[in-house]
Amino acid sequence: MTEILATQHCEACRRGAPTATEAEIATLSQSVPEWTVLERDGILRLERVYRLRNFVDAMAFANAAGEAAEAEGHHPALLTEWGRVTVTWWSHKIRGLHRNDFIMASKTDLAYRPFRVEED
Repeated sequence: MTEILATQHCEACRRGAPTATEAEIATLSQSVPEWTVLERDGILRLERVYRLRNFVDAMAFANAAGEAAEAEGHHPALLTEWGRVTVTWWSHKIRGLHRNDFIMASKTDLAYRPFRVEED
């Protein structure tokens, strides 16, 4: 189902738009099972840590994720370190999760495929 979400596009999100309901979050989370829904500063977010071989791959993946974000006009928090990138999605204007965040999590997963490190 990741591929289905990844083919969708983000819709413009305005202040006051409703955040995703608990039921919507539960359903959409099934499409991006490696992502964690967490609350930080009172805001629900989606977060995933990606493992990479080295810093060069981490930077390249962060750039690929950034290009996907720029294409949709929806931008994550990216923390790039040696061998890992932490990506966090939430909709800033509505201070919570929206379908857009799950679409972008899915697109981020696709961007990771060329860089994927097999688990030991």
